[in-house]
Amino acid sequence: MRHLMIATTVIALTAPAVAAKPALRDVASIDNAVFDVAVANEIRKNCPDISARMVRALRMYNDVKKEARKLGYTDAEIDAYADSDTEKARMKARGAAYFKANGVSESDPQSYCALGRSEIQKSSRIGSLLREK
Repeated sequence: MRHLMIATTVIALTAPAVAAKPALRDVASIDNAVFDVAVANEIRKNCPDISARMVRALRMYNDVKKEARKLGYTDAEIDAYADSDTEKARMKARGAAYFKANGVSESDPQSYCALGRSEIQKSSRIGSLLREK
């Protein structure tokens, strides 16, 4: 009986630590995939010569959701992350820094095109979501 009480106490004390999950923004594989989709989307919206590979983007979206579920996140937690104004603002700021570091100017659509072509040529994940028209 004493062993059962000790085991129950140990389980009770360690369960919250095991159950605690980091915020989805702190799961690099998830956050980076969302970022790459956001960057590709901005490129295709601002460059008249580049379009989206929608099937690939949808597949990536589904893969990210599947990965989050495997990590123990619920659909509600995933949707809350995707719909969060705070997360959208953070992604926008991260994207702005990425575009600036890569020579993109909001007033120059061709700078988005140049970045998009570069990503396509590198076969990056961002590039895999884009195609030249």
